[in-house]
Amino acid sequence: MKDIREPVLILHHAVPRDAGATGAESDAGVMDEVHAVARALEELGVSYRAAAVRDLTDVAVTLQNSQERLIFNLVENLQPRPADAMLVPSICDAFRKSCTGNDSVSQTISQDKWRTKAILAAAGLPVPLGLVVNPGERLEAASLPPPPYIVKPLWADASEGIDAKSFVRDPGRPLRRAIARVHKTFRHPALVEQYVGDREINVSILQRGRLIRVLPLAEIQFRGYGSRRPRIVDYAAKWHPKSFQYRNTIRVVPANLSPATARRIRQCALAAWNSLGCRDYARVDLRLASDGRIYVLEVNPNPDISPQGGFAAALKAAAIPYPEFVRILCLNSLEREIPSPPVARPRAQRQGRKSERVALRWSEAADRDAILQFVKETAFFHVGELSVATEVLDDAIRQGPSGDYQSYTLMQGKEFVGWVCFGPTPCTQGTFDVYWIAVAPRCQGRGYGKLLLKQAEELIQARQGRLVLAETSGRALYNSTRHFYLAAGYHEVSRVPEFYAPNDDRVIYAKYLPRA
Repeated sequence: MKDIREPVLILHHAVPRDAGATGAESDAGVMDEVHAVARALEELGVSYRAAAVRDLTDVAVTLQNSQERLIFNLVENLQPRPADAMLVPSICDAFRKSCTGNDSVSQTISQDKWRTKAILAAAGLPVPLGLVVNPGERLEAASLPPPPYIVKPLWADASEGIDAKSFVRDPGRPLRRAIARVHKTFRHPALVEQYVGDREINVSILQRGRLIRVLPLAEIQFRGYGSRRPRIVDYAAKWHPKSFQYRNTIRVVPANLSPATARRIRQCALAAWNSLGCRDYARVDLRLASDGRIYVLEVNPNPDISPQGGFAAALKAAAIPYPEFVRILCLNSLEREIPSPPVARPRAQRQGRKSERVALRWSEAADRDAILQFVKETAFFHVGELSVATEVLDDAIRQGPSGDYQSYTLMQGKEFVGWVCFGPTPCTQGTFDVYWIAVAPRCQGRGYGKLLLKQAEELIQARQGRLVLAETSGRALYNSTRHFYLAAGYHEVSRVPEFYAPNDDRVIYAKYLPRA
Protein backbone atom coordinates (compact mmCIF):
# COMPACT_ATOMS: atom_id res chain seq x y z
CA MET A 1 0.00 0.00 0.00
CA LYS A 2 1.45 3.33 -1.07
CA ASP A 3 1.85 5.83 1.77
CA ILE A 4 1.29 9.57 1.83
CA ARG A 5 4.69 11.09 2.45
CA GLU A 6 3.53 14.70 2.55
CA PRO A 7 2.01 16.79 5.35
CA VAL A 8 -1.54 17.88 4.53
CA LEU A 9 -3.23 21.24 4.85
CA ILE A 10 -7.01 20.84 5.31
CA LEU A 11 -8.37 24.03 3.80
CA HIS A 12 -11.99 24.94 4.57
CA HIS A 13 -14.20 27.99 4.61
CA ALA A 14 -14.87 29.85 7.83
CA VAL A 15 -18.30 29.11 9.25
CA PRO A 16 -20.46 32.28 9.47
CA ARG A 17 -21.39 33.34 13.00
CA ASP A 18 -24.97 34.21 12.02
CA ALA A 19 -26.82 30.96 12.77
CA GLY A 20 -29.99 32.36 11.19
CA ALA A 21 -28.47 33.16 7.82
CA THR A 22 -29.70 31.41 4.70
CA GLY A 23 -27.80 28.14 4.30
CA ALA A 24 -26.16 28.41 7.74
CA GLU A 25 -26.69 24.71 8.49
CA SER A 26 -25.02 23.53 5.31
CA ASP A 27 -22.13 25.95 5.91
CA ALA A 28 -21.62 24.62 9.43
CA GLY A 29 -21.66 21.06 8.11
CA VAL A 30 -18.20 21.57 6.64
CA MET A 31 -16.72 21.14 10.13
CA ASP A 32 -18.03 17.56 10.23
CA GLU A 33 -16.03 16.96 7.05
CA VAL A 34 -12.92 18.63 8.49
CA HIS A 35 -13.03 16.48 11.62
CA ALA A 36 -13.61 13.29 9.62
CA VAL A 37 -10.67 13.97 7.30
CA ALA A 38 -8.47 14.88 10.28
CA ARG A 39 -9.31 11.61 12.05
CA ALA A 40 -8.58 9.67 8.86
CA LEU A 41 -5.19 11.33 8.45
CA GLU A 42 -4.39 10.53 12.07
CA GLU A 43 -5.20 6.87 11.42
CA LEU A 44 -2.98 6.97 8.35
CA GLY A 45 -0.13 8.45 10.39
CA VAL A 46 -0.05 11.62 8.25
CA SER A 47 0.74 15.00 9.78
CA TYR A 48 -1.77 17.74 9.05
CA ARG A 49 -3.20 21.07 10.12
CA ALA A 50 -6.47 22.82 9.29
CA ALA A 51 -6.94 26.40 8.17
CA ALA A 52 -10.13 28.43 7.69
CA VAL A 53 -10.43 31.04 4.94
CA ARG A 54 -13.05 33.74 4.44
CA ASP A 55 -12.32 35.14 0.99
CA LEU A 56 -9.99 34.79 -1.98
CA THR A 57 -7.37 37.00 -0.34
CA ASP A 58 -7.35 34.67 2.66
CA VAL A 59 -6.86 31.71 0.32
CA ALA A 60 -3.88 33.31 -1.42
CA VAL A 61 -2.21 34.44 1.82
CA THR A 62 -2.73 31.04 3.48
CA LEU A 63 -1.26 29.15 0.54
CA GLN A 64 1.64 31.56 0.16
CA ASN A 65 2.61 31.12 3.79
CA SER A 66 2.06 27.36 3.97
CA GLN A 67 4.83 24.80 3.81
CA GLU A 68 2.41 22.02 2.83
CA ARG A 69 2.37 21.00 -0.82
CA LEU A 70 -0.78 18.87 -0.48
CA ILE A 71 -4.08 20.70 0.05
CA PHE A 72 -7.23 18.81 1.05
CA ASN A 73 -9.85 21.18 -0.35
CA LEU A 74 -13.06 21.52 1.67
CA VAL A 75 -13.80 25.13 0.72
CA GLU A 76 -17.45 25.41 -0.34
CA ASN A 77 -18.37 29.04 0.34
CA LEU A 78 -16.43 32.31 0.36
CA GLN A 79 -17.30 35.97 0.91
CA PRO A 80 -18.54 38.18 -0.60
CA ARG A 81 -19.41 35.82 -3.49
CA PRO A 82 -20.04 32.17 -2.51
CA ALA A 83 -19.09 31.06 -6.03
CA ASP A 84 -15.52 32.29 -5.40
CA ALA A 85 -14.98 28.95 -3.68
CA MET A 86 -14.87 27.36 -7.12
CA LEU A 87 -11.59 29.20 -7.80
CA VAL A 88 -9.65 27.56 -4.95
CA PRO A 89 -8.21 24.74 -7.11
CA SER A 90 -6.90 27.28 -9.63
CA ILE A 91 -5.27 29.31 -6.85
CA CYS A 92 -3.66 26.10 -5.57
CA ASP A 93 -2.35 25.53 -9.08
CA ALA A 94 -0.96 29.07 -9.17
CA PHE A 95 0.99 28.40 -5.96
CA ARG A 96 2.08 25.00 -7.31
CA LYS A 97 0.15 23.07 -4.66
CA SER A 98 -1.53 19.69 -5.16
CA CYS A 99 -5.27 20.03 -4.52
CA THR A 100 -7.74 17.22 -3.86
CA GLY A 101 -11.10 17.08 -5.55
CA ASN A 102 -12.45 18.62 -8.72
CA ASP A 103 -10.83 21.47 -10.58
CA SER A 104 -12.22 24.99 -10.94
CA VAL A 105 -13.70 24.35 -14.38
CA SER A 106 -15.93 21.41 -13.42
CA GLN A 107 -16.98 23.08 -10.16
CA THR A 108 -17.88 26.33 -11.90
CA ILE A 109 -19.89 24.56 -14.60
CA SER A 110 -21.81 22.44 -12.12
CA GLN A 111 -22.64 25.48 -9.99
CA ASP A 112 -24.73 26.81 -12.88
CA LYS A 113 -27.66 24.40 -13.13
CA TRP A 114 -28.78 25.68 -16.54
CA ARG A 115 -25.32 25.41 -18.06
CA THR A 116 -24.97 21.92 -16.60
CA LYS A 117 -28.32 20.94 -18.06
CA ALA A 118 -27.25 22.18 -21.50
CA ILE A 119 -23.97 20.24 -21.40
CA LEU A 120 -25.69 17.04 -20.28
CA ALA A 121 -28.37 17.37 -22.95
CA ALA A 122 -25.70 18.00 -25.60
CA ALA A 123 -24.06 14.74 -24.51
CA GLY A 124 -27.33 12.92 -25.21
CA LEU A 125 -28.30 12.49 -21.56
CA PRO A 126 -31.96 12.83 -20.51
CA VAL A 127 -32.65 15.92 -18.37
CA PRO A 128 -35.89 17.51 -17.14
CA LEU A 129 -37.26 20.30 -19.34
CA GLY A 130 -37.07 23.80 -17.93
CA LEU A 131 -36.33 27.46 -18.39
CA VAL A 132 -34.54 30.29 -16.54
CA VAL A 133 -36.20 33.49 -15.37
CA ASN A 134 -33.80 36.31 -14.50
CA PRO A 135 -34.64 38.92 -11.87
CA GLY A 136 -36.81 41.60 -13.45
CA GLU A 137 -37.77 39.37 -16.37
CA ARG A 138 -41.32 38.34 -17.17
CA LEU A 139 -42.22 34.66 -17.26
CA GLU A 140 -42.90 33.47 -20.79
CA ALA A 141 -45.74 31.05 -20.10
CA ALA A 142 -45.72 29.75 -23.67
CA SER A 143 -42.19 28.40 -23.13
CA LEU A 144 -43.11 26.36 -20.06
CA PRO A 145 -43.06 22.55 -20.18
CA PRO A 146 -46.11 20.74 -18.78
CA PRO A 147 -46.59 21.06 -14.98
CA PRO A 148 -45.86 20.34 -12.18
CA TYR A 149 -42.63 22.26 -11.54
CA ILE A 150 -39.74 22.66 -9.12
CA VAL A 151 -38.43 26.23 -8.79
CA LYS A 152 -34.78 26.51 -7.67
CA PRO A 153 -32.10 29.18 -7.27
CA LEU A 154 -29.89 28.79 -10.33
CA TRP A 155 -26.53 28.85 -8.53
CA ALA A 156 -27.22 27.47 -5.04
CA ASP A 157 -26.27 23.99 -3.83
CA ALA A 158 -26.92 21.73 -0.80
CA SER A 159 -30.68 22.09 -1.61
CA GLU A 160 -30.59 25.72 -0.48
CA GLY A 161 -33.79 27.52 -1.44
CA ILE A 162 -35.75 24.30 -1.96
CA ASP A 163 -38.73 23.50 0.25
CA ALA A 164 -42.39 22.54 -0.10
CA LYS A 165 -43.17 25.96 -1.64
CA SER A 166 -40.71 25.20 -4.44
CA PHE A 167 -43.11 22.58 -5.78
CA VAL A 168 -45.78 24.19 -7.96
CA ARG A 169 -48.69 22.52 -9.75
CA ASP A 170 -50.26 25.68 -11.19
CA PRO A 171 -48.40 27.51 -14.01
CA GLY A 172 -50.18 30.74 -13.10
CA ARG A 173 -49.88 32.89 -9.99
CA PRO A 174 -48.36 30.19 -7.68
CA LEU A 175 -45.51 29.74 -10.15
CA ARG A 176 -44.89 33.48 -10.39
CA ARG A 177 -44.81 33.70 -6.58
CA ALA A 178 -42.26 30.88 -6.35
CA ILE A 179 -40.05 32.62 -8.91
CA ALA A 180 -40.31 35.96 -7.10
CA ARG A 181 -39.32 34.28 -3.83
CA VAL A 182 -36.08 32.99 -5.36
CA HIS A 183 -35.31 36.44 -6.81
CA LYS A 184 -35.92 38.16 -3.47
CA THR A 185 -34.18 35.65 -1.19
CA PHE A 186 -31.16 34.73 -3.27
CA ARG A 187 -30.96 37.47 -5.91
CA HIS A 188 -30.37 34.63 -8.35
CA PRO A 189 -32.11 33.73 -11.59
CA ALA A 190 -34.80 31.12 -10.95
CA LEU A 191 -34.67 27.74 -12.65
CA VAL A 192 -38.16 26.47 -13.41
CA GLU A 193 -37.77 22.74 -13.96
CA GLN A 194 -40.34 20.10 -14.79
CA TYR A 195 -40.97 17.78 -11.83
CA VAL A 196 -40.12 14.28 -13.11
CA GLY A 197 -40.16 10.78 -11.66
CA ASP A 198 -41.03 9.70 -8.15
CA ARG A 199 -37.78 7.93 -7.16
CA GLU A 200 -34.52 9.72 -6.38
CA ILE A 201 -31.25 7.89 -7.03
CA ASN A 202 -27.82 9.11 -5.89
CA VAL A 203 -24.74 7.77 -7.66
CA SER A 204 -21.38 8.27 -5.93
CA ILE A 205 -18.31 7.99 -8.15
CA LEU A 206 -14.71 7.62 -6.98
CA GLN A 207 -11.50 7.89 -8.95
CA ARG A 208 -8.51 5.80 -7.86
CA GLY A 209 -5.52 6.74 -9.98
CA ARG A 210 -6.79 6.35 -13.54
CA LEU A 211 -9.65 4.02 -12.59
CA ILE A 212 -13.15 5.52 -12.34
CA ARG A 213 -15.47 3.45 -10.15
CA VAL A 214 -19.22 3.75 -9.63
CA LEU A 215 -20.00 2.94 -6.00
CA PRO A 216 -23.16 1.06 -4.93
CA LEU A 217 -26.26 3.00 -5.96
CA ALA A 218 -28.38 4.69 -3.30
CA GLU A 219 -32.08 5.50 -3.30
CA ILE A 220 -33.77 8.11 -1.14
CA GLN A 221 -37.09 6.64 -0.07
CA PHE A 222 -39.91 9.03 0.84
CA ARG A 223 -41.91 7.40 3.61
CA GLY A 224 -45.30 8.72 4.65
CA TYR A 225 -45.27 11.43 1.98
CA GLY A 226 -48.69 10.58 0.57
CA SER A 227 -49.92 11.72 -2.81
CA ARG A 228 -49.86 15.50 -2.28
CA ARG A 229 -46.42 16.05 -0.75
CA PRO A 230 -43.65 16.35 -3.37
CA ARG A 231 -41.06 13.59 -3.22
CA ILE A 232 -38.01 15.85 -3.21
CA VAL A 233 -34.90 16.10 -1.07
CA ASP A 234 -35.34 19.68 0.11
CA TYR A 235 -33.23 21.74 2.51
CA ALA A 236 -35.03 20.48 5.60
CA ALA A 237 -34.49 16.86 4.54
CA LYS A 238 -30.74 17.46 4.57
CA TRP A 239 -30.20 19.90 7.43
CA HIS A 240 -33.14 20.00 9.90
CA PRO A 241 -33.04 16.81 12.04
CA LYS A 242 -36.34 17.55 13.77
CA SER A 243 -38.30 18.05 10.56
CA PHE A 244 -40.73 15.58 8.98
CA GLN A 245 -38.61 15.60 5.82
CA TYR A 246 -35.38 14.70 7.61
CA ARG A 247 -37.00 11.87 9.56
CA ASN A 248 -38.83 10.40 6.57
CA THR A 249 -36.29 10.55 3.75
CA ILE A 250 -34.46 7.26 4.17
CA ARG A 251 -31.30 6.40 2.29
CA VAL A 252 -31.14 2.78 1.10
CA VAL A 253 -27.78 1.45 -0.13
CA PRO A 254 -27.66 -0.51 -2.32
CA ALA A 255 -30.84 0.61 -4.03
CA ASN A 256 -33.46 -2.01 -4.88
CA LEU A 257 -33.25 -1.84 -8.68
CA SER A 258 -33.39 -4.37 -11.45
CA PRO A 259 -29.97 -5.22 -12.95
CA ALA A 260 -30.95 -3.61 -16.26
CA THR A 261 -32.12 -0.38 -14.61
CA ALA A 262 -29.05 -0.21 -12.37
CA ARG A 263 -26.84 -0.67 -15.40
CA ARG A 264 -28.54 2.19 -17.28
CA ILE A 265 -28.23 4.45 -14.24
CA ARG A 266 -24.51 3.69 -13.87
CA GLN A 267 -23.97 4.42 -17.57
CA CYS A 268 -25.81 7.75 -17.29
CA ALA A 269 -23.85 8.73 -14.19
CA LEU A 270 -20.49 7.92 -15.79
CA ALA A 271 -21.45 9.85 -18.91
CA ALA A 272 -22.42 12.84 -16.74
CA TRP A 273 -19.08 12.60 -14.87
CA ASN A 274 -17.21 12.62 -18.17
CA SER A 275 -19.31 15.43 -19.65
CA LEU A 276 -18.37 17.79 -16.82
CA GLY A 277 -14.74 16.64 -16.65
CA CYS A 278 -14.96 15.47 -13.04
CA ARG A 279 -12.06 14.00 -11.12
CA ASP A 280 -11.43 12.37 -7.72
CA TYR A 281 -15.04 12.16 -6.48
CA ALA A 282 -18.52 13.35 -7.34
CA ARG A 283 -22.19 12.50 -6.87
CA VAL A 284 -24.73 12.40 -9.68
CA ASP A 285 -28.39 12.83 -8.71
CA LEU A 286 -31.02 11.24 -10.94
CA ARG A 287 -34.77 10.68 -10.97
CA LEU A 288 -36.42 7.45 -12.01
CA ALA A 289 -39.96 7.47 -13.38
CA SER A 290 -42.47 4.63 -13.06
CA ASP A 291 -42.18 3.94 -16.80
CA GLY A 292 -38.43 3.34 -16.41
CA ARG A 293 -37.26 6.67 -17.81
CA ILE A 294 -34.16 8.15 -16.17
CA TYR A 295 -33.44 11.87 -15.79
CA VAL A 296 -30.13 13.40 -14.69
CA LEU A 297 -30.88 16.23 -12.26
CA GLU A 298 -27.41 17.51 -11.51
CA VAL A 299 -23.76 16.66 -10.96
CA ASN A 300 -22.14 17.49 -7.62
CA PRO A 301 -18.33 17.70 -7.73
CA ASN A 302 -16.83 17.60 -4.24
CA PRO A 303 -20.09 16.49 -2.56
CA ASP A 304 -20.57 16.30 1.21
CA ILE A 305 -18.14 13.72 2.63
CA SER A 306 -19.16 13.95 6.28
CA PRO A 307 -19.56 10.53 7.95
CA GLN A 308 -23.36 10.83 7.99
CA GLY A 309 -23.60 11.87 4.33
CA GLY A 310 -24.51 9.90 1.25
CA PHE A 311 -21.00 9.58 -0.13
CA ALA A 312 -19.73 8.02 3.11
CA ALA A 313 -22.68 5.59 3.01
CA ALA A 314 -21.72 4.55 -0.52
CA LEU A 315 -18.10 4.05 0.58
CA LYS A 316 -19.28 1.79 3.38
CA ALA A 317 -21.45 -0.22 1.00
CA ALA A 318 -18.42 -0.61 -1.28
CA ALA A 319 -16.30 -1.84 1.67
CA ILE A 320 -13.94 1.14 1.33
CA PRO A 321 -12.87 2.40 4.79
CA TYR A 322 -13.03 6.17 5.19
CA PRO A 323 -9.25 6.52 5.83
CA GLU A 324 -8.64 4.60 2.58
CA PHE A 325 -10.90 7.09 0.76
CA VAL A 326 -8.87 9.99 2.15
CA ARG A 327 -5.65 8.22 1.18
CA ILE A 328 -6.95 7.73 -2.38
CA LEU A 329 -7.77 11.43 -2.78
CA CYS A 330 -4.39 12.50 -1.43
CA LEU A 331 -2.49 10.11 -3.70
CA ASN A 332 -4.59 11.15 -6.70
CA SER A 333 -3.65 14.75 -6.00
CA LEU A 334 0.05 14.03 -5.59
CA GLU A 335 0.14 12.01 -8.79
CA ARG A 336 -1.30 14.89 -10.82
CA GLU A 337 1.46 17.01 -12.23
CA ILE A 338 1.58 20.39 -10.53
CA PRO A 339 1.39 23.11 -13.19
CA SER A 340 4.82 24.51 -13.98
CA PRO A 341 5.73 28.14 -14.68
CA PRO A 342 5.64 29.17 -18.36
CA VAL A 343 9.39 28.64 -18.74
CA ALA A 344 8.90 24.94 -17.99
CA ARG A 345 6.11 24.39 -20.52
CA PRO A 346 7.68 21.30 -22.20
CA ARG A 347 7.26 19.40 -18.93
CA ALA A 348 3.50 19.95 -18.98
CA GLN A 349 3.22 18.66 -22.53
CA ARG A 350 4.91 15.31 -22.27
CA GLN A 351 2.18 13.12 -20.83
CA GLY A 352 0.55 11.98 -24.08
CA ARG A 353 -1.73 8.97 -24.23
CA LYS A 354 -0.72 7.56 -20.88
CA SER A 355 -2.62 10.34 -19.07
CA GLU A 356 -5.99 9.30 -20.54
CA ARG A 357 -8.60 8.14 -18.03
CA VAL A 358 -9.06 4.47 -17.33
CA ALA A 359 -12.56 3.25 -16.55
CA LEU A 360 -13.92 -0.18 -15.65
CA ARG A 361 -17.43 -0.98 -16.84
CA TRP A 362 -19.70 -3.94 -17.39
CA SER A 363 -18.77 -5.84 -20.58
CA GLU A 364 -21.11 -5.11 -23.47
CA ALA A 365 -21.78 -6.91 -26.73
CA ALA A 366 -19.73 -4.27 -28.57
CA ASP A 367 -16.68 -5.30 -26.47
CA ARG A 368 -16.76 -8.97 -27.48
CA ASP A 369 -14.49 -9.04 -30.50
CA ALA A 370 -11.90 -6.69 -29.01
CA ILE A 371 -11.65 -8.74 -25.80
CA LEU A 372 -11.33 -12.05 -27.61
CA GLN A 373 -8.74 -10.56 -29.93
CA PHE A 374 -6.37 -9.40 -27.19
CA VAL A 375 -6.94 -12.63 -25.20
CA LYS A 376 -5.76 -14.45 -28.32
CA GLU A 377 -2.83 -12.05 -28.79
CA THR A 378 -1.44 -12.88 -25.34
CA ALA A 379 -0.41 -16.29 -26.78
CA PHE A 380 -1.03 -17.88 -23.37
CA PHE A 381 -4.07 -19.91 -24.36
CA HIS A 382 -4.59 -22.80 -26.76
CA VAL A 383 -7.61 -23.21 -29.03
CA GLY A 384 -9.68 -25.08 -26.43
CA GLU A 385 -9.10 -22.41 -23.78
CA LEU A 386 -10.01 -19.65 -26.23
CA SER A 387 -13.24 -21.50 -26.96
CA VAL A 388 -14.03 -21.56 -23.24
CA ALA A 389 -13.25 -17.82 -22.93
CA THR A 390 -15.67 -17.16 -25.78
CA GLU A 391 -18.45 -19.17 -24.12
CA VAL A 392 -17.92 -17.48 -20.75
CA LEU A 393 -17.89 -13.98 -22.25
CA ASP A 394 -20.97 -14.67 -24.37
CA ASP A 395 -22.84 -16.03 -21.34
CA ALA A 396 -21.87 -12.99 -19.25
CA ILE A 397 -23.04 -10.54 -21.91
CA ARG A 398 -26.28 -12.43 -22.53
CA GLN A 399 -27.23 -12.85 -18.86
CA GLY A 400 -26.11 -9.42 -17.68
CA PRO A 401 -25.10 -8.51 -14.09
CA SER A 402 -27.61 -10.99 -12.62
CA GLY A 403 -25.87 -13.96 -14.25
CA ASP A 404 -23.25 -16.34 -12.87
CA TYR A 405 -20.39 -14.68 -14.75
CA GLN A 406 -19.46 -11.13 -13.75
CA SER A 407 -17.58 -9.66 -16.69
CA TYR A 408 -15.92 -6.23 -16.73
CA THR A 409 -14.00 -4.39 -19.45
CA LEU A 410 -11.17 -1.96 -18.73
CA MET A 411 -11.04 1.00 -21.12
CA GLN A 412 -8.38 3.66 -21.62
CA GLY A 413 -10.16 6.37 -23.53
CA LYS A 414 -11.76 4.42 -26.38
CA GLU A 415 -9.16 1.64 -26.30
CA PHE A 416 -9.88 -1.83 -24.87
CA VAL A 417 -7.03 -2.64 -22.50
CA GLY A 418 -8.21 -5.37 -20.12
CA TRP A 419 -10.84 -7.90 -19.13
CA VAL A 420 -11.73 -9.65 -15.89
CA CYS A 421 -14.43 -12.25 -15.33
CA PHE A 422 -15.35 -13.78 -11.98
CA GLY A 423 -18.33 -15.39 -10.29
CA PRO A 424 -19.57 -17.26 -7.22
CA THR A 425 -18.32 -20.80 -6.83
CA PRO A 426 -21.27 -23.22 -7.00
CA CYS A 427 -22.34 -24.91 -3.73
CA THR A 428 -20.33 -22.52 -1.54
CA GLN A 429 -21.07 -19.54 0.69
CA GLY A 430 -18.98 -16.48 -0.06
CA THR A 431 -16.41 -18.21 -2.29
CA PHE A 432 -15.69 -16.73 -5.72
CA ASP A 433 -13.59 -17.83 -8.68
CA VAL A 434 -11.58 -15.48 -10.87
CA TYR A 435 -12.13 -17.18 -14.22
CA TRP A 436 -10.28 -14.88 -16.58
CA ILE A 437 -8.02 -11.90 -16.26
CA ALA A 438 -6.23 -10.56 -19.33
CA VAL A 439 -4.47 -7.38 -20.41
CA ALA A 440 -3.85 -6.46 -24.04
CA PRO A 441 -0.18 -7.19 -24.85
CA ARG A 442 0.45 -3.60 -25.97
CA CYS A 443 -0.73 -2.35 -22.55
CA GLN A 444 1.08 -4.81 -20.28
CA GLY A 445 3.58 -3.51 -17.74
CA ARG A 446 1.37 -0.55 -16.78
CA GLY A 447 -0.22 -2.12 -13.69
CA TYR A 448 -3.56 -2.84 -15.36
CA GLY A 449 -3.53 -6.49 -14.27
CA LYS A 450 -3.19 -5.45 -10.62
CA LEU A 451 -5.94 -2.90 -11.16
CA LEU A 452 -8.30 -5.51 -12.60
CA LEU A 453 -7.65 -7.99 -9.81
CA LYS A 454 -8.02 -5.35 -7.10
CA GLN A 455 -11.29 -4.16 -8.61
CA ALA A 456 -12.59 -7.72 -8.85
CA GLU A 457 -11.76 -8.28 -5.18
CA GLU A 458 -13.62 -5.11 -4.16
CA LEU A 459 -16.66 -6.11 -6.20
CA ILE A 460 -16.57 -9.60 -4.69
CA GLN A 461 -16.26 -8.13 -1.20
CA ALA A 462 -19.27 -5.90 -1.87
CA ARG A 463 -21.21 -9.09 -2.66
CA GLN A 464 -20.32 -10.53 0.74
CA GLY A 465 -17.50 -12.61 -0.73
CA ARG A 466 -14.92 -13.90 1.73
CA LEU A 467 -12.62 -16.15 -0.33
CA VAL A 468 -11.23 -15.71 -3.84
CA LEU A 469 -9.75 -18.60 -5.85
CA ALA A 470 -7.62 -18.28 -8.97
CA GLU A 471 -6.53 -21.22 -11.08
CA THR A 472 -3.56 -21.35 -13.43
CA SER A 473 -1.12 -23.70 -15.10
CA GLY A 474 2.09 -25.09 -13.66
CA ARG A 475 3.95 -24.72 -16.97
CA ALA A 476 7.00 -22.45 -17.17
CA LEU A 477 5.06 -20.21 -19.55
CA TYR A 478 2.85 -19.26 -16.59
CA ASN A 479 5.66 -18.31 -14.18
CA SER A 480 4.71 -14.64 -14.50
CA THR A 481 1.06 -15.43 -13.79
CA ARG A 482 1.93 -17.34 -10.61
CA HIS A 483 4.21 -14.53 -9.43
CA PHE A 484 1.40 -12.08 -10.19
CA TYR A 485 -0.98 -13.83 -7.78
CA LEU A 486 1.68 -14.24 -5.10
CA ALA A 487 2.51 -10.54 -5.28
CA ALA A 488 -1.20 -9.75 -4.89
CA GLY A 489 -1.36 -11.60 -1.56
CA TYR A 490 -2.57 -15.00 -2.80
CA HIS A 491 -1.18 -18.31 -1.57
CA GLU A 492 -0.89 -21.64 -3.33
CA VAL A 493 -3.40 -23.98 -1.70
CA SER A 494 -3.62 -26.83 -4.19
CA ARG A 495 -1.60 -28.44 -6.96
CA VAL A 496 -2.89 -31.34 -9.03
CA PRO A 497 -0.01 -32.92 -10.95
CA GLU A 498 -0.47 -33.32 -14.71
CA PHE A 499 -4.10 -32.17 -14.47
CA TYR A 500 -4.23 -30.37 -17.82
CA ALA A 501 -1.71 -32.56 -19.66
CA PRO A 502 1.54 -34.44 -19.01
CA ASN A 503 3.90 -32.05 -17.18
CA ASP A 504 1.15 -29.46 -16.85
CA ASP A 505 -0.09 -29.11 -13.26
CA ARG A 506 -3.23 -27.38 -12.10
CA VAL A 507 -2.29 -24.73 -9.48
CA ILE A 508 -4.91 -22.99 -7.33
CA TYR A 509 -4.24 -19.78 -5.42
CA ALA A 510 -6.48 -18.42 -2.66
CA LYS A 511 -6.95 -15.15 -0.83
CA TYR A 512 -9.23 -14.45 2.12
CA LEU A 513 -10.82 -11.01 1.96
CA PRO A 514 -11.31 -8.82 5.04
CA ARG A 515 -14.88 -8.56 6.23
CA ALA A 516 -16.77 -5.58 4.85
